[in-house]
Amino acid sequence: MSAPVVEIVAIGTELMLGETIDTNSAWLGAALAEAGMPVLRRTAVVDDFDLMATALREALTRADVVITTGGLGPTHDDFTREVVASVLDRPLEQNDDWVRVLEERYSQRGIRMPENNLRQAMVPRGGEVLFNPRGSAPGLWIEHEGRIVIVLPGVPVELRTLGEQTVVPRLRARFPDAPPVRSIRVRTTGVGESRLAEQVADLITAIEPLDVAFLPTLAGVDIRITARGMPPAEADAALARAESLFSERIGRAHFGRAGDLHPAVLGRALQARGWRVALAESCTGGLAAKLLTDIPGSSAYVLGGVVAYDNAVKTGLLGVDAALIEREGAVSEPVVRAMASGIRRITGAECGVAISGVAGPGGGTPEKPVGTVFIAAETPTRSEARRLSVPGERDDVRERSAVAALELLRRMLLNEEGA
Repeated sequence: MSAPVVEIVAIGTELMLGETIDTNSAWLGAALAEAGMPVLRRTAVVDDFDLMATALREALTRADVVITTGGLGPTHDDFTREVVASVLDRPLEQNDDWVRVLEERYSQRGIRMPENNLRQAMVPRGGEVLFNPRGSAPGLWIEHEGRIVIVLPGVPVELRTLGEQTVVPRLRARFPDAPPVRSIRVRTTGVGESRLAEQVADLITAIEPLDVAFLPTLAGVDIRITARGMPPAEADAALARAESLFSERIGRAHFGRAGDLHPAVLGRALQARGWRVALAESCTGGLAAKLLTDIPGSSAYVLGGVVAYDNAVKTGLLGVDAALIEREGAVSEPVVRAMASGIRRITGAECGVAISGVAGPGGGTPEKPVGTVFIAAETPTRSEARRLSVPGERDDVRERSAVAALELLRRMLLNEEGA
C-alpha cells in the first residue's frame, strides 16, 4: 500500500490572529514524514462552526487521513466535536469510560469536577477514544467511509504525547508499506543563499532524484536534502553520498548537520583545545553571549562578557585608549581589536570576541551607515577583524552581527594548529 494522503485542519482563532504559533502542525508534519506519510496540505481556520465544517468537508474529499487540532476544551468556544459529528452525520454520545477517567482525576485532586467537563466525554457515534494522559480532552479516532478522522487537542504537550504514543504508531500499522521520507540538513553560515545556490548548482542535478531546498536561518542557510519513496537503506546511502558531496564543496562555511547549533559547534571547538572565551559587545547588547550560554554546559568554556555600550566602559573597563576612539571612532576596526584584547586581559580567557556597530535606526553617517558593524576575535596566537554591512532592521543587524562574530572565532579555530 502506498503512502496515504494526509491533511491537517488546525483550528483556533488565536492561530489566525497571530497570538499563537502553530507548532502542532510543524510537529505532526515532521513526525508523519518520518513515518512515510507526509502532510500534503494544512488548513488553518478560526473558531467558526460553518468555516470549520467547510474545511473538514473539503479535506475529506482529498485526503485518506484528516487530522484536526484544537477546539476540544470544556468551554463554549470549543466545539470541534460538534463540527466533526455534524460533518460525519454521527450523533454525539457520552463515553462513560472517559467520564470515569475525569471523575477519578478530579477526585485525586480533592476537588469537584465542573459540569462542563462532561462535554469532553462526548464522542461521535462509532468513534474511539484515544487516552490522553496529559489532559482532560481525549483524542478521537473515527473511521468513516474509507477515511480516517483523527481529532487531537490543541495543547502542544498533549498533542505530542498522543502523537508519539498512539497516533503515529497506529498509522504506521495501518500503512506499513508507506516509504519513509528521510532528510538531512547541511548547515552553513557566512555565505548568502544565492551565492550558495550557485556554488552547488551542479550537485543538485548530480544527486537526483533527491530533492534540495535552501532554508535561511539565523545562523545562515540550511540545505535540506530529501529522499522520497525510496527503501530506507537506499535512501540512507543516497543521503550520505549527497552530504559528503555538498559539505566538501561548501568547505568551511559548512558547520554542521541537522540538530547542530552554531554556538554549540563553536563550544565543542573551544573545549577540544581547553580554551575559554569572553565577549565584549556594544551594539549587540550581549546577544552573542546569550547565544553561547543558551547551550547547556557552556559554563565549561564561557567565562563571561561585558556590554560596553558607552565609550566610558570601553576605556575604563576594557582599557581601550580614549585617543584611539577619538581618532578612529567607536565603530572601527582598531577599537574592536582593542576590545577583544581587553576582554581577554581582564577575564583571563584564551579567546576574546568583540562587536561594535551602528544597529539603527539612527546613528548612521555617510562613511558608516546603519548596518555598519566591526567584529574582532583574538586567540593566544592571532587576532582578526572584519567590517560588515548588515542589511535589515535593528534586530536583524544585532542578531546577524552576533552570529558573524562567533563564526569569525570558529573559522580562526579551524586555522589553529591541530584543527
